Amino acid sequence: MQLTRRAVLAVPALIPFAARAAGPVFAGVSGPLTGPNAQYGAQWKRGFDLALDGINGAGGVKGRPLQYIFEDSQSDPRQSVAVAQKFVADPRVVIELGDFSSPASMAASPIYQRAKLVQFGFTNSHPDFTKGGDHMWSNSTSQAEEQPKLYDFAAALGFKRPAVLHLNTDWGRTAKDAFVAAAKTGGAAVAAVEAYLGTEQDFRPTLVRVRDSNPDGLVLLSYYADGALICRQARDTGIKLPVLAGTSNYSPKFLELGGPGVEDVFVMTTFFPADPRPEVQDFVKRYRAKSGTDPDSFSAGAYDTMVLWAKLVEGWGPTREGMQAGLLEIKDVPSVIYGAATFDPRTRRVQGASYKRLVVQKGQFTLWDGNRPT
Repeated sequence: MQLTRRAVLAVPALIPFAARAAGPVFAGVSGPLTGPNAQYGAQWKRGFDLALDGINGAGGVKGRPLQYIFEDSQSDPRQSVAVAQKFVADPRVVIELGDFSSPASMAASPIYQRAKLVQFGFTNSHPDFTKGGDHMWSNSTSQAEEQPKLYDFAAALGFKRPAVLHLNTDWGRTAKDAFVAAAKTGGAAVAAVEAYLGTEQDFRPTLVRVRDSNPDGLVLLSYYADGALICRQARDTGIKLPVLAGTSNYSPKFLELGGPGVEDVFVMTTFFPADPRPEVQDFVKRYRAKSGTDPDSFSAGAYDTMVLWAKLVEGWGPTREGMQAGLLEIKDVPSVIYGAATFDPRTRRVQGASYKRLVVQKGQFTLWDGNRPT
């Protein structure tokens, strides 16, 4: 039968339908939905879902929707290994995202490496994470890069004898070592170093020891929940030293949990919702409308990661091989954190991160004006 003009024009309309019939493209997510780090998994989901609203709302990638399978690891290395075994055995999963903590991710890295399934640790700042194999990638800055920048902030605040409080985890110890090394190079004398467990609730004995070391400032290498509690208890015990907190403390939750105790605390971050770039303001507006709160660096990182994944699927195909090939070649990926993200194929991390210096004023994060604390 001869095709009519109407039938010929209708043929292209069948192509997106045929592509959709191939079904969704899946990422596997290993991260905490329960346990002490559950709040971070919840923030990941907000970032993921906002990105997918836009991607899938516009027809997906070449007609195929993107979806993720979120397995709760509690950010426990033992559980992240079990999740990895599940994901590598699932042929639908073309890329793995997570885990939250570097130790949980690194415990699972050998499994992903053997299966040649990209493990994209977008909150993994441990310098050794991407050294686990050529299929380990991250758009998180490394502690080896971040801590010298944090020390520069401390020096700008006039800290010459800082005391360092850090989580007693592999991540926290690595961050502490990098900060102390940067301080030594910069000519500062670290007054005290105190480790604590993430489950601790009473930091007052630690803070008394820190006070007795006669520091001129406190540096917190913590997550926002414990960082906020340390700040509150420092104020409650009469310690009036200036406080500088690392990037993992940047979150509206830090303000909520810390209350008046975090007033005048200095915080470094790679993401700030008041950034005037149009893409940031569009992201913040949509995030507020959907979630009723401001995004933080964890939700922004999750959003960026989902946008990156869509670009990889679009340019290199919905396969495990395509994900690896794409990461080796992709450049200038749109990013609310970095503006445009490009990876160094040697380190498999994003190049050119910039850091913003903030201070809490009247219960809000504001850009630091450069005046030292009095």
